[in-house]
Amino acid sequence: MEAKTKVCIYTDGACSGNPGPGGYGTILVYTDNDGIKHEKELSEGFRSVTNNQMELLAVITGLEALKRSCDVTLYSDSKYVTDAFNNNWIDGWIKKGWKTAGKTPVKNVELWKRLLKAMEPHNVEFIWVKGHAGHEYNERCDTLAVNAYKNGMLKDCKVL
Repeated sequence: MEAKTKVCIYTDGACSGNPGPGGYGTILVYTDNDGIKHEKELSEGFRSVTNNQMELLAVITGLEALKRSCDVTLYSDSKYVTDAFNNNWIDGWIKKGWKTAGKTPVKNVELWKRLLKAMEPHNVEFIWVKGHAGHEYNERCDTLAVNAYKNGMLKDCKVL
């Protein structure tokens, strides 16, 4: 059995107002068999979204960009995203019919479902990084996210 490609995905979402114009930034990084490092940057801007929607879409977009099953280490400064998996919130939400511990509907259910589907072919480890703390890739993702809505052609977010 061939070893899976190891990929690091760095993500960030940003929003001006909540909701408001926002964007995401995602960077995929892997080293090929010849030791050559490859990076791919992804970003988009939207007219009216929330920060959490952009954090989720950053992760989803990164995973959906992978062309084969991979071992993924995913770095995010969003506790909303990382804790959902590392603290098993997602399992509880699913068992409760997409309700929180407080019996209220989980927000962004369609994005969570899309994220779960995007994760299916991969082994994904979620790692939280402190935002705006000098982490090279987190800072680059933040810049991509902010530039996506400040300088880009804003779209209506049809995935929400």
